[in-house]
Amino acid sequence: MGNVYLMRPLFGGHIGGARLERVKKSPNFRDGQFQNLENTPSLKEGESFVGVMYDFLFKDRAIRSPQIPLPVMKQDLKNLPADDLMIWFGHSSYLLQIDGKIILVDPVFSHNASPVPGSNKPFHMSYTYQADDFPPIDLLLISHDHYDHLDYETILELEPQTEQVICGLGVGAHFERWGYAESKITELDWYEETRLGDEFKIVSTPARHFSGRKFKRNTTLWTSFVLKTAAYNLFLGGDSGYGRHFKTIGDKYGPFDLAILENGQYNEAWHYIHTMPDELLKEVKDLGAKHFLPVHSSKFALALHDWKEPLELVSQYAEQERIPVLTPKMGEIVYLKTLDTQYAKWWEDLP
Repeated sequence: MGNVYLMRPLFGGHIGGARLERVKKSPNFRDGQFQNLENTPSLKEGESFVGVMYDFLFKDRAIRSPQIPLPVMKQDLKNLPADDLMIWFGHSSYLLQIDGKIILVDPVFSHNASPVPGSNKPFHMSYTYQADDFPPIDLLLISHDHYDHLDYETILELEPQTEQVICGLGVGAHFERWGYAESKITELDWYEETRLGDEFKIVSTPARHFSGRKFKRNTTLWTSFVLKTAAYNLFLGGDSGYGRHFKTIGDKYGPFDLAILENGQYNEAWHYIHTMPDELLKEVKDLGAKHFLPVHSSKFALALHDWKEPLELVSQYAEQERIPVLTPKMGEIVYLKTLDTQYAKWWEDLP
């Protein structure tokens, strides 16, 4: 019965044929799996999986989720202003509109960020965006294949309106199993790039994380992205623990007008694969980012911290370092030409 369950489409596709040969040729693939650039244990030395799971299941959950629906601004996404902009939808899902192109990153709009029904429900929101809210999507970017970034139900619903997908090596197997034409999918290794025009470039850059939708990890590549156009230079961080790669990316592609970086679902036990709050500003400096916007919070309780702690701490640290941080409400329009705009601390008075 277990094997039958694991064959369900939501677990994704099998990597074989020419795709597998390309994976094996990657300099980042060794000993049967993709590797981080530096030693990256799943858990900190001295921690155990059993201990972490005990804390997650039995420690007080009261503060991990908000007590009222979180405020979400509803936009008519099919009739957005003709400006370069960004809209965050909670966790790591966001839209970019640049040069008239619609780019959607890591969309998760279903009711569960897990293959186990009901185990990772999203917080209650005043409005929940769905796939049919979106206009035609020129580019769908996927940072890695974890369920809170690559959502089976959402991806199925978006297929008719999606023109192109860009993802890490191997991840295209999931899309093909879910009905996407091979011609729609571009898989990149770290430091490979693709273009959507002479002055619109996407580069896959390293992250310090892992991948996997079943029991075997790291058969597909996790990635961050550099998005460079005539007007902007953006860094889209995906999931990543702090590491030397941020300085390398900053030296090679920076400085950046805006970095969108993970901030949330952290714990000292797994700090190698997720950024801790006191490391976030190091990443901003390493990248040479003039502004940054924290994501990976405010939608799921995937760690033990208070739901609002990531935003509280990042605001505090950014003020101490005198580095501008953007903290829009979910659904609020961020105009890329006015990144110095001040945003309210919308979470402060919420229970």
